[in-house]
Amino acid sequence: MLQRSSPTNLCNLIFFSRYGSSFSKFFTTQTASSLRPVCEPLTSRGDEEYADLNWDDLGYGLVPTDYMYIMKSSENEKFSVGELNRFGNIELSPAAGVLNYAQGLFEGLKAYRKEDGRLLLFRPEQNAMRMRMGAERMCMISPSVEQFVDAVKQTVLANKRWVPPPGKGSLYLRPLLIGSGAMLGLAPASEYTFIIYASPVGTYFKEGLAPINLFVEDEFHRATDGGAGGVKSISNYAPVLKAQGQAKSKGFTDVLFLDSKTKKHLEEVSSCNIFILKGKTISTPATGGTILPGVTRKSIIDLARDCGYQVEERLIPVEELMEADEVFCTGTAVVVAPVGSITYQGKRVEFRTGVGSVSQELYSTLTGIQMGVIEDKMGWTVEID
Repeated sequence: MLQRSSPTNLCNLIFFSRYGSSFSKFFTTQTASSLRPVCEPLTSRGDEEYADLNWDDLGYGLVPTDYMYIMKSSENEKFSVGELNRFGNIELSPAAGVLNYAQGLFEGLKAYRKEDGRLLLFRPEQNAMRMRMGAERMCMISPSVEQFVDAVKQTVLANKRWVPPPGKGSLYLRPLLIGSGAMLGLAPASEYTFIIYASPVGTYFKEGLAPINLFVEDEFHRATDGGAGGVKSISNYAPVLKAQGQAKSKGFTDVLFLDSKTKKHLEEVSSCNIFILKGKTISTPATGGTILPGVTRKSIIDLARDCGYQVEERLIPVEELMEADEVFCTGTAVVVAPVGSITYQGKRVEFRTGVGSVSQELYSTLTGIQMGVIEDKMGWTVEID
């Protein structure tokens, strides 16, 4: 478990000039010309506690912040020291591995601001380890856990004024690992680039914290046995868009996918894990290679057991879903989203939501820990300022 970090001087974290010439080639001309030592603009904005933004109207769209982090793999197949650059476009060869063969991974995590102004991360080492697991599956070189977490901290501190006020949202961080080396034949890329950018966000679904309505998809599939569904590969997400778009055109919030072999067992929603409650038992599909092992999923399992619920990770028939007392989704973006209804083969079933529901109890506990309102007895949060 990571130790809580002590307050850090931002200028001591930033290594901008060491690799300046090599990194400038990664940017378009317009972006590269705007690069300057990071401490200079941060000093000029030092008196600004918050960016000029309507914090009461945050959605889940991209709000460009000041800086992003860039790090490249070196010739000895390890990542060198990275740097913070102004947020902007990047330049890639059209032959880059990520563009031709989808050799890329991403992660998602959030930074929160406490009432006393200090900043918290939630289990960043879990995201780092998951990226390393994904990199092994996709034949990529990945940053170490320490490099990943340090880069996340630097990115948050450089964009501190974009971390929403307490209770107004969070700073979403998107680490990317891409095959940036040029190639023609199918093979692992010769170079890899690690990027982190950030954006302040509110709730993920347009319903906000209101219950969502899911459509069970039994024609299209998100993942198959032996594929890459169990890692956070960029190639896992575009295939869900067709089914998701069709469902949204009919008024549904999102799609719940079934297994591709039998079309009878629950897998995932487009970008989050699924849970069902029956009595005092909470069940979620087991991660067996087709389901992403979510950090929020893992945390909810631990919290639910701590609250006295029996938690099972197993195959869940779709018929069992339709008989549940409650259904909810979990993920970094959605946190815990209650499901108001499920529609499967023309049959619609509604579920318990709102005050007194288990999903509300778990949501309140988890977000309380993430925002530093509830004591973190699990040791999950990492203080960065």
